[in-house]
Amino acid sequence: MKLHETSGDDPWHFARPELAGTYLDAFDLKLSSARGLFARRRMGKTEFLQQDLLPAARARGYLIAYTNLWESRAEPDVALVSALTDALSPQGVRAVLSALGKPVRKVKAGAKIPGGVEGTLEAELGTDQSGLALREVLKQIDKQKKPLLLVIDEAQVLAHAENSDFAHALRAGLDVRKDRIKVIFAGSSETTLRAMFARASEPFYNWAALEPFPLLGVEFVDYTIKLMNSMARNRLKLQQGVHAFSELHSTPEFFKRFVERYMLYQLQGAEAALSHTKATVFSDEQFNKQWSAMNPADQGVLTLIALGDSGVHSAAGLSRLTELLGRPVNKSTASHALRRLQQDNAVTRLAIGDYRIEDEAFAEWIRRKAAAEW
Repeated sequence: MKLHETSGDDPWHFARPELAGTYLDAFDLKLSSARGLFARRRMGKTEFLQQDLLPAARARGYLIAYTNLWESRAEPDVALVSALTDALSPQGVRAVLSALGKPVRKVKAGAKIPGGVEGTLEAELGTDQSGLALREVLKQIDKQKKPLLLVIDEAQVLAHAENSDFAHALRAGLDVRKDRIKVIFAGSSETTLRAMFARASEPFYNWAALEPFPLLGVEFVDYTIKLMNSMARNRLKLQQGVHAFSELHSTPEFFKRFVERYMLYQLQGAEAALSHTKATVFSDEQFNKQWSAMNPADQGVLTLIALGDSGVHSAAGLSRLTELLGRPVNKSTASHALRRLQQDNAVTRLAIGDYRIEDEAFAEWIRRKAAAEW
């Protein structure tokens, strides 16, 4: 399959089989058993994992297990056990449930269960049982002939203090199975992921190399524009697509919204579609709520970072922050605000004194708000 070809049922998906193959090749060499990937939200990471990496792994003979912990932030342990259970044969599922003594709530198995029972298995799993459930599932995975690829999306959820016990149990279970279970930790919070793997007190300290997820660029735009032009009466040039992609901060999800708008209202032209898309993705209603929930110091620090002045601890930065808040501030004010913003995954630290807002759409909204008020 060539780089620009798609696969599956989504014709708009820009397939990257070479990238998927690179990750799997590294596991096949047995030099590592885990990898950490980070990218901001809406950059195509989850789509790649689900539509490229997992099918490629299955084709190579892996069992596959995927979970997105952002969708199960309250119970990441249940989500992980569920994902691992889904990778088992029906007999393996039955063995797990038998060992637990009762069905397990939210641990689902869609396959046919021995004895003719089909459908979803649901039962009670208390937080005190998640460790036991994990051990039983891993024992059954040990009996499978195929290796397993476990993909944990938004893995930074495991770094939350309330998930520490389960994270330690997961680390212990994976440690002794590095030859049979390969793991991709993916997430949108670079700061938290770095802490997960670089801080000695964390369960997954030094357990996986962390690297940026390769982002989509001109080849993605070219593929999408060509596909759109095969259906549209009014064709767009690649340069117009590249311009729109850039104006939307190279965000694939936003670019697809632009393409959809253009397809529906071709006679209005590309610039009209781009203006409408900007107004939609950088909308006031959504971000006003997020902004209003923050205290003034956090708002001020976010404004400086959005405008490219991330040196908020410097004399110049504190002076601007004082001007924004209308009251004297010091380094402590800035430090506390940055700590809160990082804990909320609103800001990530790239280097000492260098910060970035995680959600580029929110950053753009803040820039527009600042321009209108100043």
